[in-house]
Amino acid sequence: MPCHNFKSGEVTTMKNLFKKAALAPLLMLVGLPAQAASWELDPSESVVSFTYSYGSDPYTGEFKNVQATFNIDPMSPGSCEFTVSIPIADISADSPEVLDYLLDYELFDVDQWPIATFKAAKCSLKSLNSFESEGTLTIRDQTHPISFPFEFEVEVFDGQPRFHLTSEVTIQRLMFGVGQGYWANTGEVPNDVVIKVDAYAVQK
Repeated sequence: MPCHNFKSGEVTTMKNLFKKAALAPLLMLVGLPAQAASWELDPSESVVSFTYSYGSDPYTGEFKNVQATFNIDPMSPGSCEFTVSIPIADISADSPEVLDYLLDYELFDVDQWPIATFKAAKCSLKSLNSFESEGTLTIRDQTHPISFPFEFEVEVFDGQPRFHLTSEVTIQRLMFGVGQGYWANTGEVPNDVVIKVDAYAVQK
């Protein structure tokens, strides 16, 4: 097999050409301009859930009434900007008893920390429709950097462009202070919590 030697500038150019060629069909599909666009989460169509275990039993909750704006140019995703606000009081849980535990001061402590946030200002293209954003997640009084992988597709709905974003990421609850006193014990409630996002956003 022949070996080709490329200079660094040529390699960068080839990567850019590949990225534009891969994303061009999405832009042609909906006639979007090749520039940053602002999108707003549609809460009626979107689901943000979290899954954890207690003993040997799995539990799933949902973050309701999430608000989010996304500024992203599919042709140049590196300049993306995501702002997500999660009202902890609006959590939906398996039962009223579970919800009381989650909102209590030893877990989310909703009275003192009613809002969780995710903010990102950098994204990178991983494949045709797979991206990764680098940002910070704040829960309670703890803020930590997080890599947020997601898949991003542009589609047409009722004649208007919208995007569909899906993601799954695992975080450690104790890193964010979600687990004081008895709940700091990872024997009953493991440290890992899986967050899943199935979101739709419309262009503002």
